[in-house]
Amino acid sequence: MTLSVRVPEELSARVPAEQRGPGLDRDAVRLLVSRGTEVSHHAFRELPCLLRAGDLLVVNTSPTLAAAVDGWVGHARVVVHFSTLGDDGRWAVELREPDGRGTTRARAGGPAGTEVGLPGGVRLILQEPVSERLWWAQVCGGEVLGLLREHGRPIRYSYTARDQPLSVYQTVFALPSPGGAGSAEMPSAARPFTARLVAELVSRGVQFAPVTLHTGVASAEAHEPPYPERFSVPEASARLINAVKAGDGRVVAVGTTAVRAVESAAGTDGVVRARAGWTDLVVTPEGGVRVVDGLLTGLHEPEASHLLMLEAVAGRAAIDRGYEEAVRGLYLWHEFGDVHLLLPPEGPHAEHCFSNCW
Repeated sequence: MTLSVRVPEELSARVPAEQRGPGLDRDAVRLLVSRGTEVSHHAFRELPCLLRAGDLLVVNTSPTLAAAVDGWVGHARVVVHFSTLGDDGRWAVELREPDGRGTTRARAGGPAGTEVGLPGGVRLILQEPVSERLWWAQVCGGEVLGLLREHGRPIRYSYTARDQPLSVYQTVFALPSPGGAGSAEMPSAARPFTARLVAELVSRGVQFAPVTLHTGVASAEAHEPPYPERFSVPEASARLINAVKAGDGRVVAVGTTAVRAVESAAGTDGVVRARAGWTDLVVTPEGGVRVVDGLLTGLHEPEASHLLMLEAVAGRAAIDRGYEEAVRGLYLWHEFGDVHLLLPPEGPHAEHCFSNCW
């Protein structure tokens, strides 16, 4: 799916919301709401009034890693983006070139046998391609998670203004993972949530189901379909999702990663069962979704493969209309930007309580 809209460069969010002015918090972003082709504009803080008692938010608890490390190939400087830890101890990595502005640009991967030097005597040996830009690499002379803790920094793309501490890239739902695993890039749809907003949602009868999907690198220049990622849907969350589906609540995924995890745990009967492992599921309009009724997500570039998932949830007409309105309304893109709530078309439930919101 490719949208016909053009996103002006000035609509890239360059810094987090809380750094745009005094007294602001993460939830100081805008919220575009699509119910079919009906579009409305809100502040993210109005989310409790756009959902209703009995609705369920599925959230990704994967923490963000400081996954970018400086290295060298021969005498050439590179930046290594550590993407995914394989079962055999190898890492899927992307090599990029420093661009002189604190960010990076694309670099041709490989060839097999390329050796990458890293701080602390750690070395990578590229072995085989995962995709156009990612390679499986054998790690020699050290341990990657320790390397990331000591020498890593969050992955940053050129549309951002400056480096940020890792805490900026952690969501309120992030939890430590066994063995220190995590996501190469922040599950960013959840970034605007604050503890206060979560408490408000709970007080209004909205429930939360935690799942985990460790997301890999998503390059700014390439929009390949996602490759296999590690995920987990615990028993308690599976039961809660099924109970909401059996009632009249709506299952709303917070982010495309949450959609991928939940739909990977759903059987052909639509029942979600506890599962953990790897998923290679690519959600498309042709396959559709079995579980998710709605989606809270960031604004994706017009060529992004994630748009196929959005279309599977809401339909092509809703996505086209929503993105036209987002550009017209000067919404901000990318991980520090505004967010988009896709809900099924329905009556005016959400508008009844706006006067009581915040």
